[in-house]
Amino acid sequence: MRRGRTMRVLVDRLRQGTWTRSPDEVVVEEPLEIRLDGHLVATTMRTPGHDYELAVGFCAGDGLLGDATVTGVRYCGEGPAAEFEYNMVTVETGGKAPVPTPRLGNVSAACGICGSTTITDMAARLGPLAGIGQFSVDAVHAALAAVPATQEMFGRTGGLHAAATFDTNGRIDIVREDIGRHNAVDKVIGRRLLDGRDDAAATALFVSGRASFEMVQKAWAAGIGTLVAVSAPSSLAIEASRSAAITLAGFARGDELNVYCGSLAGIPERLGESPANAEVHS
Repeated sequence: MRRGRTMRVLVDRLRQGTWTRSPDEVVVEEPLEIRLDGHLVATTMRTPGHDYELAVGFCAGDGLLGDATVTGVRYCGEGPAAEFEYNMVTVETGGKAPVPTPRLGNVSAACGICGSTTITDMAARLGPLAGIGQFSVDAVHAALAAVPATQEMFGRTGGLHAAATFDTNGRIDIVREDIGRHNAVDKVIGRRLLDGRDDAAATALFVSGRASFEMVQKAWAAGIGTLVAVSAPSSLAIEASRSAAITLAGFARGDELNVYCGSLAGIPERLGESPANAEVHS
């Protein structure tokens, strides 16, 4: 039988010096084997749900599709999908995508591409983004205020990351949750690809965790030129954002945020007299 995204367990709780036993709802974590035209790509740990989007987004973000078009996605295995607990998905391109080199071992829910793709490789394959719309500080704040109400599973479990896209007015478009922050982003990007969306230039990506290189890589591959993260970016994320011409904001919480690369409309011009992204070494 297909598993849900959460399960109930009994827990012992300590509250104000008193112990009680009561049920709690926790997030399900299970492996998903991703294949491309039947060839093994990787096995990632994820929260079940939106598996097709995850598989497509994973393949697209890692550049595995090449110029091929996704013609279908399906659960697969050596028998009925239910026998494999819906934990194996193949992305179909009719054999037009390059044969992938499988990753060795499992990709954890917290793991991205693990440095297998360099910024130089990305720049050669994708080039800097062009024609990207500039987002305003007000739009980012509007999106930040709207996201919590869309995190239905986080409200029940407190155990998931969220990724969301929003437009230049700060209106939330697609929201996905997963135990892995990379998975949440893959699900959003996979949904956009499956829908045939062509509005990446007017779209920003929000992530509930830190802004790692992998997050920038996924936004870059999707053509999204603005990335907003709740937590800090890494140095490599900033470097990649510069190469991609991506605006990168971190520590976006309430009405606060830091801009590490690029610019947002609404930043006083006097602050732009020197590059906002100049390096200061200590």
